[in-house]
Amino acid sequence: MKVTTATAHFLWVFLASISHSVICSTLRNETDRLSLLEFKNSITLNPHQSLISWNDSTHFCSWEGISCSSKNPPRVTAIDLRNQGLVGHISPSLGNLTFLRNLSLATNGFTGQIPESLGHLRRLRSLYLSNNTLQGIIPSFANCSELTVLWLDHNDLAGGFPGGLPLGLQELQLSSNRLVGTIPPSLSNITALRKLSFAFNGITGSIPGELATLSGVEILYASSNRLLGGFPEAILNMSVLVALSLSTNSFSGELPSGIGSLLPNLRQIAIGINFFHGDIPSSLANASNLVKIDISENNFTGVVPASIGKLANLTRLNLEMNQLHARSKQDWEFMDSVANCTQLQGISIARNQMEGEVPGSLGNFSVQLQYLFLGQNQLSGSFPSGIANLPNLIILGLDYNRFSGSVPQWLGGLKTLQKLSLSTNSFTGYLPSSLSNLSHLTEILLDTNQFIGNIP
Repeated sequence: MKVTTATAHFLWVFLASISHSVICSTLRNETDRLSLLEFKNSITLNPHQSLISWNDSTHFCSWEGISCSSKNPPRVTAIDLRNQGLVGHISPSLGNLTFLRNLSLATNGFTGQIPESLGHLRRLRSLYLSNNTLQGIIPSFANCSELTVLWLDHNDLAGGFPGGLPLGLQELQLSSNRLVGTIPPSLSNITALRKLSFAFNGITGSIPGELATLSGVEILYASSNRLLGGFPEAILNMSVLVALSLSTNSFSGELPSGIGSLLPNLRQIAIGINFFHGDIPSSLANASNLVKIDISENNFTGVVPASIGKLANLTRLNLEMNQLHARSKQDWEFMDSVANCTQLQGISIARNQMEGEVPGSLGNFSVQLQYLFLGQNQLSGSFPSGIANLPNLIILGLDYNRFSGSVPQWLGGLKTLQKLSLSTNSFTGYLPSSLSNLSHLTEILLDTNQFIGNIP
């Protein structure tokens, strides 16, 4: 067959285009392999031999921790090397893996800075760098338009609160670093946020009112910073909030009276070690799913609302180190109501201004109760008899009160008891021989009483 000049030219162009396509595909494929090898070369310690398969004898898609796409040529889509004890730097070469969607290097020993090149991975969906020793400032991830999960907690990152964040981000975890400065109002633009944690940093100032736009936030951890101001109004707009921690800051003022109605889905609230004052809002009971309440070490006054007993799922109630009082039978009604919390495992009203005898309703508390702290009040009367009905107690604190009389023989029947503090009361007589049955007891404080005889 005679081939015309035009036909020959067409065939040449066609074959050249095929060749060009094959060469480009091969080059892109090779880029992924070389980028991974550069990453391997930046590792100085590989105790579990996680990267031993990273060699020329197998295709890089078969290397440990690597996942690839099914297309031809295959491209790296995920790297998962969590908890492998790897030590070294994160190579900027990972920024060449343009098809990378998921990167997890959490719980290793990486040091140095987070490469800015990671911020160019426009297909990246999740980045887990938690539990390393990464330093420097957090680079911009604004170009990672598909990024939904960014976990950088438990590192040594410094600088201010990150500003370059994609609008579709759903989880931002920054806890346990060295971040300083204030919370940028621009964070309110990330309306997809569901989980936000920046606890254990040095963030100052107040929580901006603009954050009221983050109505979908379910978890907010801001504890152990230097935040101040009244209870953040923006939080009251987060109606789907499940867990809230503002502990160990310098917040002050009163809690909003309708907090439980405005945040009906709360399961955990921790606002201890602040300067809140006033009454405990009875509306907390409207957050009927509450499991843990910690409002300790504040300046709350008044009585404990009896409505607390409506929280059927409550397991922890920490009210210690406030100025709460109970003087009359009416003031003690909360004890009767707490008996309805059948899941309760721990309660502390220590270091308040509780007076008089402990109500007998203590004996109606959940048999699951393990921790009971009544110390450092002005309680009086004999050893609270209701404690006999709490067979699973692990720690019992009655110290620094005005209890009198003898210690009952039945106390030795609390077989799970590990710590017992009766110090600084007016107990008298012999210690019951049954205490020798407490085989799990590791600590017992008996000083400043009027005991006689021997220790069993």
